[in-house]
Amino acid sequence: MLIRTMLGLLAMVCAASAHAQPMEFAGGADKTNVIDAPTLLAKASQYHQTQVTVKGLVTKVCKNRGCWMTLEVEKGEQITVKVRDGDMVFPMSAVGKTALATGKFEVFELSIEKSRRYLAHKAEENGEAFDPQTLKNPITVYRLKPSAVTIL
Repeated sequence: MLIRTMLGLLAMVCAASAHAQPMEFAGGADKTNVIDAPTLLAKASQYHQTQVTVKGLVTKVCKNRGCWMTLEVEKGEQITVKVRDGDMVFPMSAVGKTALATGKFEVFELSIEKSRRYLAHKAEENGEAFDPQTLKNPITVYRLKPSAVTIL
């Protein structure tokens, strides 16, 4: 009898975790007109400074304050979803999950020096090594300043 009860409880716990509720920040993302991350980057100049909802896989979250997360795009590119410290706190458990983020999309084309400083700062935040002299070309940073986020 005890074994049946334990198996029943285990089954309920597994079923409950399989149907975990999405995490919503600021009421959750607007799901009416969603653009996937690769499509957004393919038309980045068209969407620059506009309000969009982007969908992507979370690959990193700020370890210090949870103030940013990155969404995977093709060919090593990424979109950084960045909030002011404390506005929203993205959990480390978001890594590997799909996120929807609604906000203002911005494109920044950095000089080589700004690119090196930016990448050095990101490496420091993540506890990673970075040699600025290895970077030979400037980078473009794609950022979304979200007003609302849903992590599925």
